[in-house]
Formats: sequence, structure tokens, C-alpha cells
Amino acid sequence: MRITLVHPAGFNFVPGQPDFTVLANRMAPIGILQLASWLEKHGHPTAVHDCLGPNAPRGCTANVERILATRPELVGFSATTSGFMDAVDMAAAIRVKAPHIRIAFGNVHASSIGAPLLEHFPEIDYLTIGEGEGAMLDLAEGVALKDIGNLVWREGERIVTNPRRDRIKDLDELPFPAWEKLDGFPQGYHLPLFSYAQRWGATMITSRGCPYTCSFCDRTVFERLYKVNSAQYIYDHMKHLRDRFGVRHINFYDDLFTAQKRRVDELCRLLIEKPLGMNFNCAIRTGHTSDEMLRQLKAAGALMVSMGIESADPAMMARHKAGVSLEAVRETVEKIHAAGLRAKGLFIFGLPGETPETVKVTSDFVLSLDLDDMNMTKFSPLYGAPLWEECVSGKEGDFVEDWRLMNCLNFVFKPNGFSSREEMDALYNWHVKRFYNSKAYHRRFAGRLWEHRWSLWHLLKNVPKLVQAARYFHANKAELESMKSDFPLHPRQPQGLRASLSAELQADALAAMAPAEIKVSRRVKPSQLDLLPAQSVASSEAG
Repeated sequence: MRITLVHPAGFNFVPGQPDFTVLANRMAPIGILQLASWLEKHGHPTAVHDCLGPNAPRGCTANVERILATRPELVGFSATTSGFMDAVDMAAAIRVKAPHIRIAFGNVHASSIGAPLLEHFPEIDYLTIGEGEGAMLDLAEGVALKDIGNLVWREGERIVTNPRRDRIKDLDELPFPAWEKLDGFPQGYHLPLFSYAQRWGATMITSRGCPYTCSFCDRTVFERLYKVNSAQYIYDHMKHLRDRFGVRHINFYDDLFTAQKRRVDELCRLLIEKPLGMNFNCAIRTGHTSDEMLRQLKAAGALMVSMGIESADPAMMARHKAGVSLEAVRETVEKIHAAGLRAKGLFIFGLPGETPETVKVTSDFVLSLDLDDMNMTKFSPLYGAPLWEECVSGKEGDFVEDWRLMNCLNFVFKPNGFSSREEMDALYNWHVKRFYNSKAYHRRFAGRLWEHRWSLWHLLKNVPKLVQAARYFHANKAELESMKSDFPLHPRQPQGLRASLSAELQADALAAMAPAEIKVSRRVKPSQLDLLPAQSVASSEAG
């Protein structure tokens, strides 16, 4: 069967203008590249279309034409919450132009909500829940729909949610992602500016799942099981990217790259004994990284390590990031610098309980750490996250349930501690300017100008586009600000849907959201599940 896998662009607040966020970071859609190589391995010709790619056209109609030009029999959309309605618009157009083509949706939005999506969107034939490899291969090979695990489908007027299938136990069985199918790779794809010293770059994911449960994370795709690629597989994948595509820097995009210390040790020894001449960045966990591991990472080619800190307010940390202390954060940053590595802090602005005071506390702490870089994300609730019900209840703040805006670039959730979203935006901009205008950051940046030469060259090449964007924003500032404050909901987007969580994830949600002084068992009990009435245990266990 001929299959085309699509990464939708999502929503752009500036109609008719390019999405300028990709100038700072254009990441390859690794999920569908991995799926494409898997389907090709089993004899099914597969095309990949990235609507955010460097050579992709703008607009729904033009992208649909590109998709149809591949002559697919099955189209699979990998859609996050913010990209879901963009994918729906394309699916509707495909249904009109080529009604014989089957359409499947996967990724986190489909995995967390499940069957109700088919009730609202008749142009979607199937949802693939969780890992997509097994379900998509079964669809391609014509397996009876009732026998395909991880599938949500229609049987006449009835929507059926099949049971979950077993997870892939050995990720090394998967072929490397089909990078060759990505138009413009690697030259048209680039890592975040000033985060690399060698070009070209690529992003790798070497694990599935996360061993921790944070209040704001959705784990409905991989659920509780945490699996990893072996050190040898990672090394071979890096070598493949270097030898075939000239890639010299890797961003490991795992939730927690160093969770299995033995694997990190083996990979570092391979990279030290048989150097590839490549650099990499990865994520560590505060307080769980030794001096020896950091020195190994540096010797193996690591340039920068990042750590999720989220907030510097003790009450906020206890509520959303259990097990991390400010003392441990400061000590870890010192260890990172002592090993000769760059330290990057990851923070979230706008979680329930946030106030202007907690933001200022966090900002002060960020500057006191002498970080090499930082990223502060605007909080967007996720349907499958433990704190979803808290966000939509109205007790902790005001939530605008607009899927297109739920991309961590907009304050869709306003905690009670703020008078307006404009106040939040002003504080956010204040902190970002404060960090990047600080003397310490300027000193570090100036000392690394040569290392940053490729990022600077990338900016210089795109000066005309930046000037064009600046002129457009200046000329239409009032209109754009008005659009943001009174943005109409997509006419077809439903509201009030709830996640379908497995019994195990419901138990995890209870544990994650329990008061810090109360220990909650993660063993599932019927009385505990009654505390989550909006989530059906029966339907969630089915998919």
C-alpha cells in the first residue's frame, strides 16, 4: 500500500505570512520519519510531507496538492493539539478531492482523547493510539480492523476502540528514521540558534516514555513503560547521520537522556574510544547526575546539558516538580560548569498557582545561577496531564480551550494570581529581556562568537526575511494585537472533551496531584478512580 505521512504546520497568527519561529529552530518530524522507515522495511512505499519544511508551500490547498501528488492510498497525520485543526482542514479537503483515500490520525492529541474525536470529525477514518508502528503496518497489510490493536475505527454508525497492543520491547529493532525522505534535510533544518558549534545538526530521540510523573506532562502515548535504544544503536545512528548527511551536532530530545546511567556510560566510552567528531546536547535530571558522568559527557563530545527546573518558588516546585530542590539545582549547575559543559535551564511560566511574585522569584534565581542559556515556556495544559481537570475546573484560573493556540507560545491558561494575559505577556517579556541583556550573558556570548559563527551566518542569510517581518508587524501592530485578544474559535473545534486514561495513568494522576504532605499509592483502587469521574476506566483500558 502507498502511504503518505504528514506533519501539519499548525496555526500561524499572521495569515499570509511565513511562520518566523522556524528561523530560530526548525526540527525534523522524527516520529513520522521513524514510522516511514518501518513501513518501507515491510514493503510499503511511504512518502513524508512536512508542512513546516523549508520547501513546503503555504496554505491548506497547496499542501493538499503536494500530498495528493504522492498518489497515496492511506494518509497519516501526526498531529499535536495545536496542529490538529490544521490537519483536519487538510483531511477534509482530501476527502472531497479523493474520497477513496483512507485517513488516519495519530500522536498525542489522538492518544489522549481517543474515540470522541471520530464523533466530531467524519473525515477521519482511524485513530492510532500510542505507538503507531504496529497499527499503521496492520492497516497497510489489510488486517481486519477489529484485530488491530491501538486502533479506533467506525463499524457502521458505531465507534469502536480496540484494546491497546503490547509496546515494542526492543527499540533497536526499528530502522533508523528515513531522513532521506525529508525534503531539504539537513541544510533546511537547524537546531536552536547558538546551541551548537558545528553544522549541520539533527535531532534524535533514543527512548520512549519517561520514568517520572510531572503534573504538566501527558504520557498517554507511551504510558508507563520506559524503553531505550542501546548505546551501540545510538552510536551507529550518529555515524549514519554523519557519513550520509554530513551532520555534526545532535540534539538528543529525550525527556531524560541520562535516566539509565549504564547506557550513558557505554555510549560515552564508545564515543571516546572511536570518536565521530560530533557534538551533542542532552537533558539530565537535577540532583541525579554525578561529577564522573558529566566529565564523561564532556569527553564524549557534549556541548550543553539542560535540566527541567520549571520554577524557583518552593511551593510551585513542590506542587509541580516533586523531588527537585533549589539547592540541588544550584549544585548541579556548578558541577556542569566544573566539567566544562554549558548549562541550560528549562522553566515553565503560568502553571496553576503562579503569581507575579513567583515569576519574579524565578527570574532572580535564573540570573543568580549564571546559566549559559535558558528557555521559559508559556504553559499550555495537555489533555492527558494530571493537572488537566484542575485547569478546566475554573477554580485555579481562566482557560481558553482553543487547540490552535495550545502550542506553548500563547497564554491560554491565566492563573488566578494575574489580572490579565497582557500582564503575563509583559512579565514574560521582562524576564526574557532581563536574562539576555544581562552582563553575564553578554560576557559568555562574546567569548563564544567563533563557536556561534554558523548561527550568526544563519541570521545574516535571513536578514531580508527578518526585515520583512518587522515591517509587517509594525504596519499591522494594532490589528494583530486585536486579533490576539479576540481570536475566534475554529468553527469545527469541539470543547469540553476529556482524556481517556488507562487505570494506571489515572492512579499516577492521583499521586501527582496529591498534596505534597500526603503520600498516595499508585496502585489502582476503585475508590481512587471514583475521584476522576470525567475519565472512563472502561473506555481508557480499551484504548
